[in-house]
Amino acid sequence: MTSTTRRDFLKISATATAGATLAGLDLARSAHAAGSDVIRLGMIGCGGRNTGAGAQALRADPGVRLVAMCDIFMDRVKGSREAIRNELAKQQRGDQVQMPDDRCFAGVDAYKKVIECCDAVVIANAAKFHPLHTMAAIQAGKHVFVEKPHGIDPAGIKLLESACALANEKKLCVVSGLHSRYHTGYQELMKRIFDGAIGDIVTIEENFLRAPYGVTERKPGLSELEWQFSTQYHFVWLSGDDVVQSLVHNMDRASWALQEQAPVKCHGLGGRSSMTDAIYGDVFDHHTVVYQYENGARVYALCRTTTGCYDEYSSLIFGTKGRADVMACRIWGEKNWRGDAGCDAHYQEQVEYMKAIRAGTPINNGDYMAPSTLIGIMGQISCYTGKEVTWEQITASDFFFPPRPEDCRDGMEPPTKPGPNGSYPVYIPGRSRLI
Repeated sequence: MTSTTRRDFLKISATATAGATLAGLDLARSAHAAGSDVIRLGMIGCGGRNTGAGAQALRADPGVRLVAMCDIFMDRVKGSREAIRNELAKQQRGDQVQMPDDRCFAGVDAYKKVIECCDAVVIANAAKFHPLHTMAAIQAGKHVFVEKPHGIDPAGIKLLESACALANEKKLCVVSGLHSRYHTGYQELMKRIFDGAIGDIVTIEENFLRAPYGVTERKPGLSELEWQFSTQYHFVWLSGDDVVQSLVHNMDRASWALQEQAPVKCHGLGGRSSMTDAIYGDVFDHHTVVYQYENGARVYALCRTTTGCYDEYSSLIFGTKGRADVMACRIWGEKNWRGDAGCDAHYQEQVEYMKAIRAGTPINNGDYMAPSTLIGIMGQISCYTGKEVTWEQITASDFFFPPRPEDCRDGMEPPTKPGPNGSYPVYIPGRSRLI
């Protein structure tokens, strides 16, 4: 943060803390630390993304204390704890990390122990488990921040929708990791689009083109299950693949621009061309999806994870009176406009999360986080099968990538194994059937 931003934040936090007289308030306002001004935070997942989210949540409010953490791997838990403590120590706030070894948990079911210890959680682990862990936290009366994607299959999204509905009943937060919605520059751009700055939207081009990410060599001694968990972005049953895992950000921005319209149908193509070694698991390395909408608009969505190729990360909107570049916060048309693209939306979503808990005015992002994720899922399934997929089909489906998250256990056999050549089998468009 810049020094100006930090000063502004501290003023906001001080005001919120001073006003947080919690006695006699409803669940949403008293759901932390038995009426004290401390918010006890738990982390479910200790990879790079949740380490960042946890540190940002602590920076967002000086009254937050990190009290419990879990991951599949204990060394990752302790490494994340140390990284966050060191980051906060730079601001003389290392005491916000109150994490003894007996609240460091490991294993598939360790999330249950974290939920017991805290008032609010940040969830960023294998996306397969996001709906299950969100529901468990809400059922226990805890506030939730959950990273994207918010599920990897239709069954998962239905569970997530139920969790968001329950959170409304209990007046609890469900904050989405689709951080674009918290970007102040994007908010202003979308307002201008809604006011007609580029006319009617005709097409949207979405690009997420880059080299493979999260690639790691297999450490000696890991079981097949542990190996797949350690590189979960590269296994469909854990991550949902790249349309769901990465392009979901783009599709959320497209849905936002189209004022939350759902596509009528989509058709996609994809496959694995060059990233075939065992370290790349069983995911595709390229996808293209065309989404069609009732009003005639189309979204052309592309993602790719291959080396040595052209890279681009963009959301480009074309209308009857102009065009917009979301990522650059620019509009060209009858009224040109350029906004500030410098907002740290990842940090801002944690600021809003903590402010909402303090104020007792819960945020529930379920109205867009579930549909945006399901749009990604329908595109991914179209790429895997080579078939057109309709919104009616995907919303009616109960399909899930086995096993069910609640059936996963430490030491179980993973649902996919490498073939004779060491590579993992992949879905075959035109032959695979999923829904």
